[in-house]
Amino acid sequence: MAGAMACFVVNDMLVKIVSQALPAAQLIFLRGLMATVLILAIARISGTPMRRAELAQPAVMVRAAIDGIASIFYLVSLFHLPIANATAINMASPLFIALFAVLLLGERIDARRGLAIGAGFVGVLMVIQPRSEGFNAFSLLCLLATFLHAVRDLATRRIAPGIASLAITLTTAVAVTLMAGGLSVFQGWQTPGAFELGMLAGASVFLSAGYLMIIASTRSGDLSVVAPFRYVGLLCALVLGWLVWGDVPNALGWLGIALLLAAGLYLIERERARRVTAS
Repeated sequence: MAGAMACFVVNDMLVKIVSQALPAAQLIFLRGLMATVLILAIARISGTPMRRAELAQPAVMVRAAIDGIASIFYLVSLFHLPIANATAINMASPLFIALFAVLLLGERIDARRGLAIGAGFVGVLMVIQPRSEGFNAFSLLCLLATFLHAVRDLATRRIAPGIASLAITLTTAVAVTLMAGGLSVFQGWQTPGAFELGMLAGASVFLSAGYLMIIASTRSGDLSVVAPFRYVGLLCALVLGWLVWGDVPNALGWLGIALLLAAGLYLIERERARRVTAS
């Protein structure tokens, strides 16, 4: 999970740089195309089976569709937000998962758990910092992407264990590529230079590695154990945002990040303790 988060943030940095020269849909399409070719090459070299019947299973297709939409929403918002802010908002995923457990699975919520969920979302608002004048709607789009990423993680657990993680990775890459390709028809197309293609090629490598590692950790690891390592991504984003763009959160943003981290880690620890007690 830690490796996946680091890979995703480096990928985000590279595509954010390219977004200054190419339309969003086009660069997402090109990166997805490269990632798809890379994944197919890895599958062939490693001998990993890519059976059409497995790739077409409803659980796999639904997960790919959710991840594809979430990825496009997140990347579009990333192109208009500081990378640390977008990553911090994306760290609200454990809050959504805790909320799903209450609303969809009928789990009871005590005062401390409810307070943690509420504090976490207050932290998100501190990072977003909505104002009546000049509110950046891309922050809201990023939050919607985070919601869909939480749904994706729950959907991943419903996929049959016998289906290879690399096969699931392929369906996600294909879904993102097809969706972005359709959008690029309306957004327009520009001829990329060697620099942009090189950056996107590097992004596709980090993206593919991130996809594979997050799927493996979500499927085979205890979520209450691996989930805290998501926050490695926030540390990476803060460092890269400062080094590449000179972005540093303001005081309210730092407070929001601290609240978000504290709430997420508390909820994850509560879930771990609950499972230990239940067993």
